[in-house]
Amino acid sequence: MAMGQFDSKASGGLMADINVTPLVDVMLVLVVILIITAPLMASSIRLDLPQTQNGTVSDTPQFLSVSVQASGQLYLADQAITREALLAAFKAAQAKNPDTEVRLRADQAAAYGAVAGVLASAQEARLTRIGFMTERVNK
Repeated sequence: MAMGQFDSKASGGLMADINVTPLVDVMLVLVVILIITAPLMASSIRLDLPQTQNGTVSDTPQFLSVSVQASGQLYLADQAITREALLAAFKAAQAKNPDTEVRLRADQAAAYGAVAGVLASAQEARLTRIGFMTERVNK
């Protein structure tokens, strides 16, 4: 019994089996492409929307800019305001548009109580969208 020798009868004949490995590879690539592109095709619904003469389009939601100085002074759109007047402004904005966003700019040295007061006023007025404004640090 010799190791490493080929059978002389089998080496001269044709192979009748089909190699399916390349076919499986191609099919797996197509399945991955289908899985990735299927959600994109489903979300592109073509609609013929009705046209109107009147109406306004708002691309950006309404927001209120509130600033808190280090001393605790509150500002609404660069105008000094008291906490009670701020609460009234929040309630009026919420009644006009429930999706109104509060953009809070607080000084680093501002007391936590002043910032918490603004957040409490927003919560009392049922404003749920609050953004904390910061400065970008360039490295």
